[in-house]
Amino acid sequence: MEVSSLAHGFSTRIGGFSEAYGGAQLNLGFTASDTRAAVERNRRAFVREVMGRERPAPLITLRQIHSGLVHILKSKDRVPESPLRGDGIISNRRNVLLAVQVADCVPVLVADSERKVLSAFHAGWRGTVKRIVERGVGSMRAAFGSRAEDLHAAIGPCIQACCYSVGDEVIDEFRSQFSYADELFSEVYDRDPIKEKYPLLFLTARAPGHSNIGPQTHLDLVQANRRQLLDAGVPNGNIWAAEECASCRTDLLFSHRAEAGYTGRMMGAIGFQG
Repeated sequence: MEVSSLAHGFSTRIGGFSEAYGGAQLNLGFTASDTRAAVERNRRAFVREVMGRERPAPLITLRQIHSGLVHILKSKDRVPESPLRGDGIISNRRNVLLAVQVADCVPVLVADSERKVLSAFHAGWRGTVKRIVERGVGSMRAAFGSRAEDLHAAIGPCIQACCYSVGDEVIDEFRSQFSYADELFSEVYDRDPIKEKYPLLFLTARAPGHSNIGPQTHLDLVQANRRQLLDAGVPNGNIWAAEECASCRTDLLFSHRAEAGYTGRMMGAIGFQG
């Protein structure tokens, strides 16, 4: 995003002070496997890098619950001393960083270039079904008078459609909420060298059409959240999305799914300086 005085960034897992998860990791979440001291040191380094200065800025985070709950923090409001419960935060305060934590879910940052309003959203599949981003943009308009044409959005690194297989529960939820839901799903046949070499080992006695061997249904969470931004009126040219897949790139990014839950947390953060 190219907006005057804007500071924003998405972290990776590389170059931190955590010994957990492989050592020298930039884990930004207070997880059970890491020390609080290491995470706090990582967070200070991340804030300095994003803000581009040594003087620290308050980092406003959330106790994320996979919801559609969005908080509004106005310039006259006190900076919260503990994480707010929810999955979105909107503010016109300067010299603070709004942040969400992810390790597969989608971090979405939005900036109003005219009214100097910022927002950060955490969108897993549940938050996406609850329209966290679309509702969040609506809250920016209602609370601060933001106009959709002035908004710029960045969708950070997350699990991409190539690796995000989902079950019937997720498919049904999306179909119940979005008329375009089927456009977000694709069928993927996983290549398995063992199955290809020894196909007879994987035959099933079930009747044709009833076998559980077949394609998986994959969900494109990036496109789902891009669509919400578009439906909220954000111009397509004002939306940027990272291409890296967290599950494919565990050398660079944390992935809860690829690492079977034993992983750190990345952040997407945004703030105005001055």
